[in-house]
Amino acid sequence: MTTSADTSEQERDVRARFWATARKAARQIPFMDEVVASYYCALDKDTPMRARMMLLAALAYFVLPTDTIPDVFVGIGFTDDIAVLTAALAAVRAHVKPVHREAAREALETRS
Repeated sequence: MTTSADTSEQERDVRARFWATARKAARQIPFMDEVVASYYCALDKDTPMRARMMLLAALAYFVLPTDTIPDVFVGIGFTDDIAVLTAALAAVRAHVKPVHREAAREALETRS
């Protein structure tokens, strides 16, 4: 069972590493706008806890420097991340609101 302490730790890790990883992955993940929107959804305290936990787990996997296929392998490094993110996004799509997508659009414009 995941505790609120586990969720808080995942949130700290995701916040600390998200943008650096997103910049590296931007060219390899075709739906980066949805990944960034899910980031904002996961940090939104109004998002139901179950959806937040699922998104934070997927985003934590995304930002981990080591995973099943290390991200340093150009072309294939983010394929496992894409699979995990796709599954999480499909499961919580109803919770990603227009405000999250707008924040993602603005962030991607200013950070690119």
